[in-house]
Amino acid sequence: MNMSKPKGFEKPAGVRDYLPHAVKKLRKIENDVLHCMSRWGYRQMITPTLEYYDTVGVASSTSDQKLYKLLNNRGQALVLRSEMTAPVARVVSSLLKEEPLPLRLSYHANVFRAIEEEAGREAEFFQTGVELVGDDSPEADAEVVALAIASLQAAGVQSFKIAMGHVGFLNGLFQEALPGLPEAQEELKSHLLSRDYVSFRETLRGLNLSEVQKNELNGLLRLRGGKEICGQALELSIHPLARTSIEHLCKVWEVLESYGVSEHVLIDLTMIGDFTYYTGMTFEGYAAELGFPVCSGGRYDNLLQQFGRPIPSTGFSLKTNRILDGVPGTPEEDELPILVQYDIPRRREGLQEAVRLRSEGHAVVTRLTMGPEDLKVVQRLNSETIVAEGERFGEIYTFVTFISEHG
Repeated sequence: MNMSKPKGFEKPAGVRDYLPHAVKKLRKIENDVLHCMSRWGYRQMITPTLEYYDTVGVASSTSDQKLYKLLNNRGQALVLRSEMTAPVARVVSSLLKEEPLPLRLSYHANVFRAIEEEAGREAEFFQTGVELVGDDSPEADAEVVALAIASLQAAGVQSFKIAMGHVGFLNGLFQEALPGLPEAQEELKSHLLSRDYVSFRETLRGLNLSEVQKNELNGLLRLRGGKEICGQALELSIHPLARTSIEHLCKVWEVLESYGVSEHVLIDLTMIGDFTYYTGMTFEGYAAELGFPVCSGGRYDNLLQQFGRPIPSTGFSLKTNRILDGVPGTPEEDELPILVQYDIPRRREGLQEAVRLRSEGHAVVTRLTMGPEDLKVVQRLNSETIVAEGERFGEIYTFVTFISEHG
């Protein structure tokens, strides 16, 4: 193992520096999205970066080997938060116990994963999201999908599709077609999770099943499309869990039609999200420019009971830095600063002028000039921009103000 000391400019794998232009875009995305969420009645909260492993770490949707674990000075196991749903659930079950339900909460945070298996392998990334706690109706599920669509639009994502599925339908279907075969169920689910339909079919061929059972499970792969999928899914299974799940999903679709956003949504019953975590409707948002999801969410009604408060919950998070990296968004003109140059006798006047311009909302840079020869450093690039070249070259300003004894 190479234990050589890192060089001064090196940083750990999977983390990155955000330079000013990227930070400006990231802050705009997150502010626009949080503002959108607040207009839907969601209040922003902040939770700590560090949590106890035995509470939030164990309850989170992240597998153990992906958690960053550390010990405090008393030997207690801590984790860097790996997602925001479990920390919010902890707060809802304690500090917000007395608040009337439903609760609408939003957040923006950096989260940490020790190994990111998806593209990019980022160890630290940003999520902006919401939790709607205490409502298990189709209206609540539709609200978070509709808000995810509004949030993607607020983030400047022009073209996207939301794929919506239901964990209960798959559970019911597998229980009906593969009773008493939990290993085969798990194997087929893992192929669906990685969207490996070839392996799904191969595993199915190898199982000792009747043609009817095989056809039922193969039919699952065709269940992707619009509202018509509801009827097709009901024909595929008579299992009560599968049927109630589909009926719930169809009601969610009807509410999305009333919101006027169903054109962005397709039903995809092969989509399962993280099986251990979600209990009902799940969804993922894909941007046209990117091959991987920019948002994901769903219902996780069992999570809050891990914190002693068994109430239903649903939500989603946007993967904010994927949007930053992969989606052009709305181009924003950089406002170039005004340069105020002054000499020593008129320094007070120069700095007061800078204060006045800033109070009007301008960005202002100030510079002390040492003599008349320093003032000959300005050249107009075009009608808008001016370049000042002195000891530092190539600085560009919208306007240069001279306040000096020499005019």
